[in-house]
Amino acid sequence: MIRFDRAHQMLAVGVAVLAGFVDAIGFVESAGFFVSFMTGNSTRLAVGLAEGPLAAVVAAIIVTVFVAGVVLGSLAGAWAGRRRTPIVLFGVTILLATATMLRLDHEFWSAVLALALAMGVANAAIAGRDGSVVGVTYMTGTLVQMGQKIANALRREGDRRWVYHLGLWGALVGGAVLGAHAVLWSPPLAYAIAVLLAGLLALRAGWIVRQAG
Repeated sequence: MIRFDRAHQMLAVGVAVLAGFVDAIGFVESAGFFVSFMTGNSTRLAVGLAEGPLAAVVAAIIVTVFVAGVVLGSLAGAWAGRRRTPIVLFGVTILLATATMLRLDHEFWSAVLALALAMGVANAAIAGRDGSVVGVTYMTGTLVQMGQKIANALRREGDRRWVYHLGLWGALVGGAVLGAHAVLWSPPLAYAIAVLLAGLLALRAGWIVRQAG
């Protein structure tokens, strides 16, 4: 995160908001599974193996679909080159629109899987010139890095760069709060807002690429 310029840092924050928003939708719609946070699904898979197979199967399917999304997003990003971010985010927008249509047709689980696929793709969106990618749908690593940088600052061996990690975590949590309120009030509206947000991020990414020349 700290290796990126200001424009890409803010874009990463926006994608984190989207990830939190969509994860809240998926969590409510699936009654307790995640479409962005695969560590949680991995734990659900393990507990399901101990308590009953259904939860384990559902968690395993979602994890598999998410990983497939990461693969697709990475391949699309490699193909797109310098236009990686807008192309990948455009793909995320299309997948979220597909999830919305499935939800309107009352294909609840198909919609949830489309959300998971979209969030896997989203993880390939933000990449630096050296190929490093910001994973925007999981925060354990971000919080660990934040804690390490706070410790360095307390020892006067670092600076305030931990604030960047705090901002990324806060963006995901804030997005999840908004997503939870939206989906509990109106699921179709929540899906539509996710599509709109992804589309705006794709447009913003395209503008950044054009400005960079």
